[in-house]
Amino acid sequence: MSWKEQVFLRFFIIKYILQRKKYNSVFRNQLFFVAIRGDDITVKSYKVESRITSRFCHTTVKSSVVNSGPNAQSIGFNVQIPKQAFITNFTMNVNGITFVGSVKEKTVARNLYAQARARGKAAGLVRANSQDMETFKTEVHVPPGSKIEFELHYQEMMQRKLGFYEHSLYLQPGRLVPQFQVDVYIYEPSGIASVETLNTLGEHFSGMAKLTSSKDKAHVVFKPSLQQQRKCENCTTSAIDGIFTVKYDVLRDSNAGELHVSDGHFVHFFAPANLSPLPKNIVFVIDVSGSMWGVKMKQTVEAMQTILDDLTMDDYFSIVDFNHNVRCWSEELVPGSTIQVAEAKKYIQNIKPNGGTNINEALMRAVQMLVKASNQGMIDPRSVSMIMLVSDGDPTVGEIKLSAIQKNVKKVMREEFSLFSLGIGFDVDYDFLERIAMENRGVAQRIYTSHDASDQIRRFYSQVSSPLLRKITVQFPEDSVSDVTQNHFDKYFSGSELVVAGKVLPSESTTLNSFTTASADRLDLSLQTEADYLELDAALAQQQHAFTGFARQMWAYITVNQLLVERSLAPTAGHKRKITQRILTLAVEHQFVTPLTALLVESEEGKERLLADSPNDPKQGCCAGAPDWGPSPEAPDCECALEAWLTVVCLCVFCVTVENDPHFIVHLPKNNMDICFNIDSEPGHILNLVSDPGAGVVVNGQLVGSKRVGVEEKEKEKVNTYFGTISVFYQPDGIRVSVSTDRIDLTHGRNNHSFTWGATADITQDRVKVSIVKDSKVMVTVDDKITVMVLLHRVWKKHPTHVDFLGLYIPNNNQYSSQAHGLIGQFGQEPEVRVFNLHQGADPLKKKATMQVKGNKLVVTRGWQKDYRRDKKRGSDVFCWFIHNSGKGFIDGHYTNYIVPRLDSFLALPP
Repeated sequence: MSWKEQVFLRFFIIKYILQRKKYNSVFRNQLFFVAIRGDDITVKSYKVESRITSRFCHTTVKSSVVNSGPNAQSIGFNVQIPKQAFITNFTMNVNGITFVGSVKEKTVARNLYAQARARGKAAGLVRANSQDMETFKTEVHVPPGSKIEFELHYQEMMQRKLGFYEHSLYLQPGRLVPQFQVDVYIYEPSGIASVETLNTLGEHFSGMAKLTSSKDKAHVVFKPSLQQQRKCENCTTSAIDGIFTVKYDVLRDSNAGELHVSDGHFVHFFAPANLSPLPKNIVFVIDVSGSMWGVKMKQTVEAMQTILDDLTMDDYFSIVDFNHNVRCWSEELVPGSTIQVAEAKKYIQNIKPNGGTNINEALMRAVQMLVKASNQGMIDPRSVSMIMLVSDGDPTVGEIKLSAIQKNVKKVMREEFSLFSLGIGFDVDYDFLERIAMENRGVAQRIYTSHDASDQIRRFYSQVSSPLLRKITVQFPEDSVSDVTQNHFDKYFSGSELVVAGKVLPSESTTLNSFTTASADRLDLSLQTEADYLELDAALAQQQHAFTGFARQMWAYITVNQLLVERSLAPTAGHKRKITQRILTLAVEHQFVTPLTALLVESEEGKERLLADSPNDPKQGCCAGAPDWGPSPEAPDCECALEAWLTVVCLCVFCVTVENDPHFIVHLPKNNMDICFNIDSEPGHILNLVSDPGAGVVVNGQLVGSKRVGVEEKEKEKVNTYFGTISVFYQPDGIRVSVSTDRIDLTHGRNNHSFTWGATADITQDRVKVSIVKDSKVMVTVDDKITVMVLLHRVWKKHPTHVDFLGLYIPNNNQYSSQAHGLIGQFGQEPEVRVFNLHQGADPLKKKATMQVKGNKLVVTRGWQKDYRRDKKRGSDVFCWFIHNSGKGFIDGHYTNYIVPRLDSFLALPP
């Protein structure tokens, strides 16, 4: 064995021993954690209440304890809280003396505490780290017979991951409690899509959590009796030991998101769905140094086997593994084909950890690989490029100065690349991994070396493996809001949520609008939503268990978290001081215990004090609402965005109109007249409206029928038909826009993007533009030449016969080719029409006449039809000549010639 190998072996053994000691220390802390500590004490009650309102949660933990022993003793009160939560208050009542908490700047709080402690009048209170929780601990020394009441408050924002919010409460009372109860109240103004309690406490408590829910509220109560708490029938120990979890998601009417306004603040939630994932270019950078030997490497390999299977043919990838040297499985990115994935898995499987840690060179090599692929045109401009670093230690080879590595990576990383860091184990410099990720539009995650480490890695990858949008910007009208949190996001991943909050400025308007722009897979989106200033506050006032101050606290929570990230990345000491002062001001005002503040708990006279301090390790994750993917290029200013969505309200001058049953109104500008006719077809039939092989455009509509009241009515009356779906297919780009009464689908190849009628939006894909006006209309423009407008008609759901349907408006000045046909397309070339022999009909209000058109003489009736473009409820009356028998003689051929098999079918031959 060489001297280098001997040095390395000794280093590895020492590092392993230290790591085990650190792990065992943490394990012991977890093992002996109990909520109430002390001998000969009686715990009368232990109650937990969480109130979640619009994703913001306020949790209160209360316990009442009596020192029933013969001697004075110290009684402890411990609560594990989520790492992303901020403690907001702690109060304690000891034999009638009340201790009340207040958040102060850390140095001020520590000085006051030190003064009290010097007189021997105070007990200590600290927070310690664990895996996903932090442990709040306090201890008070009391004489026999003393009664103590503890009460802790903390707040957190629910983070949406993989399509759900999970609210977790760590329950380990350590003894039987006569009054034990957990209540979780959820109020989501937009509605609750699903809610469930996970059986994480074990089979012993299966089915004991009771759930009641309605459209927008849910209540979960867990209240085991004293007997139900016992581990066995005659046991004196409690079986309650673990995490109680409530999992839920909210209803989303549209991809534009939800805008909630309350208490002078707003919160915008953005979590679109039904979008095709963007292709990704990913380089996995894996630490294979000697310290990864054993369980770490085994579990990393296990995780990578699953992760590689997730890649698709649209994805490109490679693997860089490093110890003191750096190796590339492939020097260039390769597609995620079955063959390439199998080869990569075989390569990963054969890795043998040894040597030192050269992080700097490994990251440089990964960035160079992405840059080369980009320069060679291998990378789709709309794809997402990222590096995933997996490491367990500090650099020991090459550049070992952390600040230099951080600077080097920042220098070569392009704006469109992101870096995600996974730190394995307790001895990794997690601060460094977090900084380098946040500075490069990514996030970091600590992976704990336990039996489920591979699951932790896979779960993290799942959160970033399906990017749906790039360059997301949420904007508001000028002078309507202030103090807006981060509103530019580099990426949005499926199952997550982006959150923007701010203050609402005084205005004469009672409505706040938001405008969101983003790029999807070959789509450019522009979405709009709005909220009433007073509506939510009025609703909250009626909710007994809602958290009425949620918007104000959520804005502060997000702002403080984002400032903490900025502070960690501050380039100068002066900049860092300014950010620090802003954090202190906000934290004290909103009573958050942060790394820069502490909670001073004082008796009424101020003579006895306790101190709630934050842990040394900074909080996990970055900004609130969603991972901080970093800045993105500026979006258009508000006026431009406003102008963009307003263009959808313009109406065509000369139109072919199609409404219910379906009524066609054809305006003939040269003849200065309107012609009307009905098509008496059957529900389910697809009618061709425009078929233009020359332009590559086809517009078809599928009919739905009215409700059938009964058999007698069915036999006596014809079933009215309406358009339930309108489809516009652009063959050159393979793009189809399908508009139904439920949603708007944009399909391109294997990709399908779905939008609801619940939001105003602008979408552009190649030469097809789609503009949606909330609950009103959709305008589809193809190649700036052909426009189709679809109007939504909603009817009373309980109406005995009517159903929701669509109206169709197509301008005559569409630029069709000479091959255009279809029920509407044929009138791109206006026919010669002559009306004569005007005379009285059977109905004195409807005159008759003879019409000569296309070589036919038709008997026509003068009457009125409805045009709903300007007045969707009542419509406008259009005076037209009505042609009977489903337009026979006015349209070419018979109407049945226009029935096609599919929504994207062209007419086989002109009728």
